Order: sequence, then C-alpha cells, then structure tokens
Amino acid sequence: MKAKRANLPQSKWLKTKLLLRNASIRPFIPDTRKFSKRNLEQMIHSYGMIYVKPERGTYGNGVIRAERGERQGFTYQYEETVRHFDSFEAFHKSLAKKTGGRSYLIQKGIHLLKHNRRRFDIRVMVQLSPKGVWEATGIIGRLGHPGKIVTNYHSGGKPMAIEKLLSTHLSERRLAQLTEELNRLGARMAAHMQKTYPRIRQIGVDVGLDRSLTPWIIEVNMNPDPYIFNQLKDKSMYKRVMRYRRFYMGK
Repeated sequence: MKAKRANLPQSKWLKTKLLLRNASIRPFIPDTRKFSKRNLEQMIHSYGMIYVKPERGTYGNGVIRAERGERQGFTYQYEETVRHFDSFEAFHKSLAKKTGGRSYLIQKGIHLLKHNRRRFDIRVMVQLSPKGVWEATGIIGRLGHPGKIVTNYHSGGKPMAIEKLLSTHLSERRLAQLTEELNRLGARMAAHMQKTYPRIRQIGVDVGLDRSLTPWIIEVNMNPDPYIFNQLKDKSMYKRVMRYRRFYMGK
C-alpha cells in the first residue's frame, strides 16, 4: 500500500517563515521579504544586488537578478535579457509589470562562487532513512548556464561533483568539513520542517556559497529531483538516493 501524498507547502514565503522560527537555521537564511515598492527600494540600496522570484514556482522560472549601479542606475536580468534604467521609478515600474500582479519575493543577493566564470550552487538531498532518521544522502554542484542567472538543470545548468567545482576555492580537508556542515544543516532543517509537515520524507536544500565560503540557504524544494545525481560519473549517491526513495514511496 502506497503512502498518501503529503500536503506540502509550495509557497517559498511559508517555507522561509517556518525556517526562521529555528534559531540554529535562521543565520543561514538571506533577508527575504514580500515584493513591494518600499521593500524593493530598501533592499536594492542596502545590498546592491537582489533576486526577485515568484512565491510559487519551479525550475528557476521567473527569477530576476537586479543590481544597483555605481552611478545611481539600475539593471535587471531575466533569462538572458538585461535591461538598464536611469531611475528607480522606471526600474520599479518595469519590475512591477514583469511580475504581472503575481506574488513575488525579494531576496538578498548572494554573490555565488564561480567555476570557469560560471556561477554555481549546491543541492543537498535529505531523506528519511528506513530507520526513521533524517540523513543527507547526496550532495551535488549545479553549474549555471553561462548566459543565465539560475543554476537549475531544467534551465541549462550542469550537475557536477562538488569536488571539481570547489577544487580551486578550498582544500580537501576544508571541503570535507564543509560537506559535513551542510549535511548536518540539511538534516536539521528536515527535522524542523517535519514538525509542521509530518508527512514529508525528503527535501532538497539549495545552498549558495559566497566569496567568504559562508553558506546561504537559497531555497528548499519539497519535491526534489533525484535524477540529477545520475549525471555524476560516480553512481553511489544516485543509488543511495533511489534506494531510500523506493523505500518510502512503496509504503
């Protein structure tokens, strides 16, 4: 008998508010607010670079990267198109039109590490083990398409081993430490979210590393794609992810 499908939250805003309730997770969450003219003005001036993203959506669709220039100008990129504005008013008007009245969020921009001049982030797969314990079963890098601002596989991103992506940024020892830190953080997040959504069995945590190697939680996916791990030459993670997945999907 198969398990009933969990009633999972699709709203990025609800997931963000839930994670902010945990004091040990809160420091890793970038400033995130509802899209409004006031919030846009405050955040673009405070951070210089922000992301505007749909409250509901997948595969990086609809995500916009916006920046404030050194000479008071503003720019934003949507997919592969970049637009420039001389005033905040024109900048806001264009973004408001782009969102089309739908619910959007503004998130502090993280200047992601790069590999061969392309941005990348990290996906941590966390699953409930057959013993009922949350475990990080896979970790993989996602190298963004050279002309786009998102790293999602469905938007042209390339799944890669984190060892290759991070080889020029940190030592093997520091990489092992960072991997363990991210695995523990992912398991802690899943356990926290399970208190509110007891039927969840897996989450995918998208983590961005900035230039100081500080991890930031960009997003949490409640229905993560397990097949990106099959893109790796080493199939051990993929086999483990699928073994856990088959266990709870078959219940």
